[in-house]
Amino acid sequence: MNIGDVARLSGLPAKTIRYYEDIGLVDPLRSSNGYRAFRENDLHKLAFLGRARSLGFTIDDCRSLMRLYEDHERASADVKRIVLEHLGRIDQKIEELSEMRATLAHLAEACAGDHRPDCPILADLAADPETASGHLKNDDGRPT
Repeated sequence: MNIGDVARLSGLPAKTIRYYEDIGLVDPLRSSNGYRAFRENDLHKLAFLGRARSLGFTIDDCRSLMRLYEDHERASADVKRIVLEHLGRIDQKIEELSEMRATLAHLAEACAGDHRPDCPILADLAADPETASGHLKNDDGRPT
């Protein structure tokens, strides 16, 4: 299969497939004219990588998962460890996003959203990072 075929079948852009080749995640054969010749195994690896990336795994995680997938002597505990580490990163991101959302909701609530130029949202964004972080201040620096 050529790169167009494998891109269509795997759902990955050709650019991504080339990148995965460049970093050694897939290694298609090369024909005498230099064109890539993908095998069914390459397609399967690309689909595996696409699914793992869609779940947010890093490239390094994908490399480890692929190595473990290909190792028939693997311990499932090694796979689980990677997944649990990833879940920890997801939980941390959810916490950060929740804090971000709460700050933005508080800022939006504090803004009159009218024709006047004073805006606590812009004041907070322009504030010193130590004093901002969702702690609303008036334009004169006093807490709201």
